[in-house]
Amino acid sequence: MKNAGKLFLFTFILLITFTPTLFAQVTGQARFLRPLNAIFPDLNEEQRELVFTEDGLVLSHERNIPLSLMPSASSGIDSRDIITRLNYPYLTETLLIVPHPGRIFRNLDAYNALGRIRDLSGRLYSSATRGEDVPLFQEATRISSNGRNTLADPPFAQDLPVEETIYVRLRDTNFGNTFYRADFSRSPFGVFFNLSNTRNITYLLFTVMREGRFNAIIYMEPIQEGMMVYSVAGADVSEFMGGMIHVPSAISKRIEVFIGWVADGLRAM
Repeated sequence: MKNAGKLFLFTFILLITFTPTLFAQVTGQARFLRPLNAIFPDLNEEQRELVFTEDGLVLSHERNIPLSLMPSASSGIDSRDIITRLNYPYLTETLLIVPHPGRIFRNLDAYNALGRIRDLSGRLYSSATRGEDVPLFQEATRISSNGRNTLADPPFAQDLPVEETIYVRLRDTNFGNTFYRADFSRSPFGVFFNLSNTRNITYLLFTVMREGRFNAIIYMEPIQEGMMVYSVAGADVSEFMGGMIHVPSAISKRIEVFIGWVADGLRAM
């Protein structure tokens, strides 16, 4: 019995010493962290390498090309169903892993990173027409639901809300002032951030996208390898405007800026 007790104690010490990344603190309770392969089992070797780079894996599709990344049936990620239901002709997919910063990520970290709206201001993208890196959003701020008042970003939260809706104004370098609704919600394993335009997006005198016809769904989950950031963005643009601008590029640049903003927010924690 004495030897059995020593064996149990030794095994327990090994477990808590060498497997710290298997557990995370979420809403006060420890839970098992899934590995990336359990959520995206069909990634090829090149894709797997790209998701661990600073910019991650970005797949931008021409008109009516289906999604490529395949979350497992048990993943609990329903963004594919949402985008398919909305029937967007243009789609962009991204997948990125932000490694642990010396501690295990929590869903609360994801929520707090998503809350720093003003940090979107001034983030650069590579402009092919200008031949240089330029800020995509010259200004980014929370606004009231009626759009009349600007609001400060709140301090980091100590508790994870069940759901939350905020409104955002982004002064886009190409489209001027653009307005969005952002809905935050929990899932069994991670958190969702759903962004959609609440007013028409225009270019010069033309309507590029009507209200509600741009949608970006960002899903974040602490996994064994770090924080997984997965997104699907879709847009419905008229064929006329599709002939004037390269829509896949326009979507991918914006979603890349969003993902980079989230990743940098996590890295800074």
